[in-house]
Amino acid sequence: MEKGIIEAILRGRRYRFLTATGVFSHKRIDNGTRLLVESMWVPGGGCFLDMGCGIGVIGIVAAVVEPGLMVTMTDVNSRATALAGVNVRRMGLGNVEVLTGDLYEPVGDRIFSTIVSNPPISAGMRKVVEPLVSGAVDHLEEGGLLQLVVQSNTGGRTLAGFLDTYFGGHTVVSRGSGYRVLSARRQ
Repeated sequence: MEKGIIEAILRGRRYRFLTATGVFSHKRIDNGTRLLVESMWVPGGGCFLDMGCGIGVIGIVAAVVEPGLMVTMTDVNSRATALAGVNVRRMGLGNVEVLTGDLYEPVGDRIFSTIVSNPPISAGMRKVVEPLVSGAVDHLEEGGLLQLVVQSNTGGRTLAGFLDTYFGGHTVVSRGSGYRVLSARRQ
């Protein structure tokens, strides 16, 4: 496993993330994740779930932006969660936990203020992305927000349809570099 460091300025602050081969976007922070991080709503408190965390970029930025927030990061890839855990420790964050498992399995029946993800579209819209969206309904508090990024021309309409089906609608929060950040609120 070849390791390296990714440096990036996100939300006005410089970050250094340990990365390695075998994890998503191991050479740089991809454009979708960058757009999501820059435009996501981060609550001042409560619980935040970064699903499919990879090396931990989204969850770590949220934990730094709002130190009163409890951040949970999950990924099915144990290499990714190991790296995310190292990144959390390197940054000295006490408000983050990292769990390994598929979709909502690692968090059981816990409820979150917001769920954020750069979902693995290539793993399958019906197999992975739809269960991520449908499961969010049971894991968000009333008024809680699901925030996802998607390439506009690769699954964008399908993902928007899932949000409309399970949440009764969605909002396009931001656009850029061929990506869109979509959000839906649990009523």
